[in-house]
Amino acid sequence: MPDKRVLALFISDLHLQASHHHTTEAFLRFLQQQAMRARELYLLGDLFEYWAGDDDLDAPYHQAIVQALRQVSDAGVKLYWIAGNRDFLVGAPLAAAAGMTLLPEIHVATIGGLRVALLHGDAQCTEDVNYMAFRAQVRQPAWQAQFLAMPLAQRKAIIAGMRENSRKDQGNKSYEIMDVTPQAIAEVFAQTGSDVMIHGHTHRPALHRVGATRRYVLPDWEPDATPPRGGWIAIDASGAVSRYDLGGATLA
Repeated sequence: MPDKRVLALFISDLHLQASHHHTTEAFLRFLQQQAMRARELYLLGDLFEYWAGDDDLDAPYHQAIVQALRQVSDAGVKLYWIAGNRDFLVGAPLAAAAGMTLLPEIHVATIGGLRVALLHGDAQCTEDVNYMAFRAQVRQPAWQAQFLAMPLAQRKAIIAGMRENSRKDQGNKSYEIMDVTPQAIAEVFAQTGSDVMIHGHTHRPALHRVGATRRYVLPDWEPDATPPRGGWIAIDASGAVSRYDLGGATLA
């Protein structure tokens, strides 16, 4: 194995779907050109636009994505997954097929001497009361078991309706309501004793410093936007945290 000075890479919110060809191409290029050079790759939620259940693994598009991930895993890169609000139904079959390890909603990793809290970020949007109630419902094992017992086509139809309602609902919400709250973030730092936090979900990439803590927010991926959106975060062996845009250029 080559000397991999990049200890870990972090991405989220790609919202992969068959109709978004350029996003898919950007992701596959990232896996080959960036992930292969790292020791670990963390997928922090919403890799897919939606996930109706692991019995949808046979879909040709999903097979292509899983095979690309498996190629990275087989090359010796450790893959880790944290569920997002769009793909929380990912389970053991997909993880096994892709060679990934499923992580809890909040995971703490020591990387390059840093204690890093990793999460998707939706659970920290506590001012969005309606979403938090919905989230509490769909994360219950009983609800998920009942939902997954439905035919796949029925599940997809239900999800399509949920996504349409969500789009309408978001039009009536402020950015502040849909963002994480300082109190919820402070609680994660306190609970984990971490120095650094990395999350996605809000589509508002930034670095936030509060006292001695640093919170990095990952971007969503949309190469067709003006300007293009996307990118990743890397931690190297020295503990340096770097942000990159979709083209691989370092961000300040």
